[in-house]
Amino acid sequence: MSFGGPGGAAANAKPSPPERGSFPLDHDGECKDVMMSYLSCIKRVKGLNDQECRLQAKEYLSCRMDRNLMAKDEFKNLGFGDEKEKGKAAVVPKKEEERGVKGELRW
Repeated sequence: MSFGGPGGAAANAKPSPPERGSFPLDHDGECKDVMMSYLSCIKRVKGLNDQECRLQAKEYLSCRMDRNLMAKDEFKNLGFGDEKEKGKAAVVPKKEEERGVKGELRW
């Protein structure tokens, strides 16, 4: 007898593996200093997606890849696009009516 299924039918749900596969934990603490630096950055900026913290996250992933603690992959596949293009896109001149007073709330 099956519990929790509608009509008493047996559930045929199979667990699925993670998308990126499994990876070993850093038991020897090879990347611990980089990880702690990243975590302190996140704490300092109160969880915001700060550029400094993104660079530290990139260093951490690079450390893990260099020590075979995760599969090597391109950073663009890990959420780090070309930073040069991102910087250029951020500097878009605003129209005169879009400029506001600093601290002004606009709806």
